[in-house]
Amino acid sequence: MTRGFLHSAVMATGLAVSLLATGAAHADTYPSRPITLIVPFAAGGPTDVVARAIGASMQKTLKQTIVIENKVGAGGTIAAAVVAKAQPDGYTFLIHHNGMATAPSLYRKLSYNPLTDFEYVSQVVDVPMTLIGRKDLPAKDFKELLVFLKTKGSAVNLAHAGLGAVSHLCGMQLRQAVGAEMTTIPYQGTAPAMAALLAGQVDVLCDQTTQTTGQIKAGAVKLYGVTTPTRLPTLPDTPTLAEQGLAGFKVVVWHGIYAPKHTPKVAIDAFGQALRAALKDPVVVQRMTELGAVIPSDDRLTPAGLQSWLTEEVHRYGPLIKSAGQFAD
Repeated sequence: MTRGFLHSAVMATGLAVSLLATGAAHADTYPSRPITLIVPFAAGGPTDVVARAIGASMQKTLKQTIVIENKVGAGGTIAAAVVAKAQPDGYTFLIHHNGMATAPSLYRKLSYNPLTDFEYVSQVVDVPMTLIGRKDLPAKDFKELLVFLKTKGSAVNLAHAGLGAVSHLCGMQLRQAVGAEMTTIPYQGTAPAMAALLAGQVDVLCDQTTQTTGQIKAGAVKLYGVTTPTRLPTLPDTPTLAEQGLAGFKVVVWHGIYAPKHTPKVAIDAFGQALRAALKDPVVVQRMTELGAVIPSDDRLTPAGLQSWLTEEVHRYGPLIKSAGQFAD
């Protein structure tokens, strides 16, 4: 064996040992400081509500603070781009909903690829949608709402949480299903969209039960239907939109957690384990039940489960968005 070859072999062995030692040290100490969970939408909105509920519980498992940071704008793409470019050290994560799957079709110039630029952690919860209207809207039920929408046409203001938000997609699907032209009014998140509806500045909004249940039960808005295939346990007397003539109408919000590409597996595993523990926490379960959110099956609470789901959703939403012809630069 030559001296050069022997030197190279020793160096390679030393490097391998060093990497193993670094990984072991990381595993022993992670997490050693607060973790940031970035939310792409406004504080008080439905995704923010979910993030804060699970974050408070996850802290007990991780024994570190989880800082919720709201980075609002562009249908969640600003926050996603920040996380895609963040240091992959296990201290930055993203919680996002269906908008992660719609961005490739909605945005012509997207600075990241949802399918290749992230590590997958887990899905979180599924949240049904409700179709609601301002309190003084003339239509008493969905049948009358259809007449109102078709008669008023573009004079009807349909609020949504920004291009690519699920409320936007639900609105597009509604417009196509009922054949009525409405003027869509974007907001930076569903919290301000709901505020506009409560103030009577817009007419209708399609939004998650995490945001609408309280307002519905308080009588602050009119409820016209739910977007799930079956009625909701939290709103058992409310018919689905499919029941009321919109065959096949289904919109459900799903949330997932992502990390920058090349984030260490030890961090992905630890964060995922803490999330799964949080989703069994009685306090979190009760809160999600109150809001109408549903915890997914165990096979979806894994990196592979999220990756498979996201891939399917990217291909499902593409045709709907392209047919609507709504794009952003």
